[in-house]
Amino acid sequence: MSTYTAPVKELQFVLNELADINAIAQFPGFEEATPEMVEAILEEAGKLATNVLDPINYSGDQQGAKLVDGKVQAADGFKEAYEQFVESGWTSVNFPEEVGGQGLPFLIQSAATEMWNSSNASFALCPLLTAGAVEALLAHGSDELNAIYLEHMVSGNWTGTMNLTEPQAGSDLAAVRTQAKPEGDHFRIKGQKIYITWGDHEMSENVVHLVLARLPDAPEGVKGISLFLVPKYLVNEDGSLGERNDAYAISLEHKMGIHASPTCVMSFGDNDGAIGYLVGEPNKGLACMFTMMNHARLEVGMQGVGISERAYQRAVSYARDRKQGHAYGHEGKVAIINHPDVRRMLMHMRAMTEAARAISFMSSAAHDISHNSEDESARDFYNRRLGLLTPVSKAWCTEVGMEVTSLGVQVHGGMGFMQETGAEQYMRDARIFPIYEGTNGIQANDLVGRKVLRDNGVTVAEFIAELRTFETDLKAQSDSQLAVMAAAFTESLDAFDAATQYLLSNGSQDPNTAASASFNYMMCMGVMTGGWLMIKSAVAAKRIIAEGNSDPFYSSKVSTAQFYAEQILPRALAHKTAVISGADSTMAMSADHF
Repeated sequence: MSTYTAPVKELQFVLNELADINAIAQFPGFEEATPEMVEAILEEAGKLATNVLDPINYSGDQQGAKLVDGKVQAADGFKEAYEQFVESGWTSVNFPEEVGGQGLPFLIQSAATEMWNSSNASFALCPLLTAGAVEALLAHGSDELNAIYLEHMVSGNWTGTMNLTEPQAGSDLAAVRTQAKPEGDHFRIKGQKIYITWGDHEMSENVVHLVLARLPDAPEGVKGISLFLVPKYLVNEDGSLGERNDAYAISLEHKMGIHASPTCVMSFGDNDGAIGYLVGEPNKGLACMFTMMNHARLEVGMQGVGISERAYQRAVSYARDRKQGHAYGHEGKVAIINHPDVRRMLMHMRAMTEAARAISFMSSAAHDISHNSEDESARDFYNRRLGLLTPVSKAWCTEVGMEVTSLGVQVHGGMGFMQETGAEQYMRDARIFPIYEGTNGIQANDLVGRKVLRDNGVTVAEFIAELRTFETDLKAQSDSQLAVMAAAFTESLDAFDAATQYLLSNGSQDPNTAASASFNYMMCMGVMTGGWLMIKSAVAAKRIIAEGNSDPFYSSKVSTAQFYAEQILPRALAHKTAVISGADSTMAMSADHF
């Protein structure tokens, strides 16, 4: 099997040329995010990903996590890897210094997160959930609660989970039945949660669950949900760990992929009731949980990027080594990388991965600006931009993950279907990402309903206006390659604009129109936005080449952008056509006729 190679040069390029990390580093508190510091962080993250996490990815998949005598056992090597991960400070990169964090931009953390997901997606899920729980506590936890829990979680000594789903309540959280009964300064939690990622394990000293539950007098529906912190081990007044709480993993799910990540059925209160503490206000738990979910959606989008990068690397390695058949211009049998159709697949994998990475990093940059800029108008603008990009970052990038990992199997041919190559693991692992944190259909509905229709298209109009300016500047350049890209980009932007205007005109009149068109609209936006950023990459690479840099990395950026413009951007037109076709064909058959 090939070894993962951290794409440090590519990550630096995207951080500098697209996400403008140097401008973000000027915000108060980010002064240490110098180019030298960023490079050092990427190099060290790459070493950990390559030397520690990647070697236990395949074995972790084969062995899986196990529930033995009421305890969840991680796959061999995971506990030691997690200890090294914590000792190196990777759980604290972007959190405030006052709670033990390093106070660096989320954008830098995102770059490291890509590498964790490339090298070992099952492992990466554990710190991902902890980071989301920390975000929720920072935003909504009381001073007393945060003083007890935050530093331990930021350090990674304690991990966090998100407990939403119940057997009867998947995406419909209004159906949550878990109960919380007041008892002095705490609550007794009783109920069962399913699909809880890293819900229990022995890698950290404690596991801190954030649990949605209902108070006795709570109103029906989502307005009656509260959020509670339920630790695996209770905490004594002196800060030491006390007795075991009544919160247990009672089984592990048997899954298609991410075998080394324990997906637990959690039971709270089978005995006396699990002790929990209110986070935020009563009956406002869903708003608190959405802080965690929105953070997780950005992270899940990065999972799609990471696993795409790894699938691409493995496919390239195999294509260079595997000799099969003859190719025009070559004598004798050739490595399959010389066959045009294999080249097509590899270029497609590369271009889609780079576009998804660019979208994810732009979303992380918007997060940093919206939270840290000293300019109030800039914070407001990028808060709107972040809201618009988040569902695309999550949904489109995970759809890319599925497509790229599938192509990775195809490049391997029959060997790709065999476990020994490792290619099929990436496809199995990637399949959960479009489901996580609200399915991609839900993300698309959020994009159309909340981000486009709710403000009558104001935010998306800002976005289109920025892209029109880019289009004008691009066409003004006297470069034949950029002219080809500009023509393709104009067609895709026109398509997205037309799809947007159709939804603004028709989406509010018939709920089925917006709901049936939302996925294709999201895909149209993803394809078009990816094209914008790929062409921006080409413009930047050409500038660097003109300055005298002959590194083939930059000419490859231009070639990849041209491939994206010619071979992938036209998809936007098809998605637009599907959007404006309306809901009639989607809703024509009765449910009984399926």
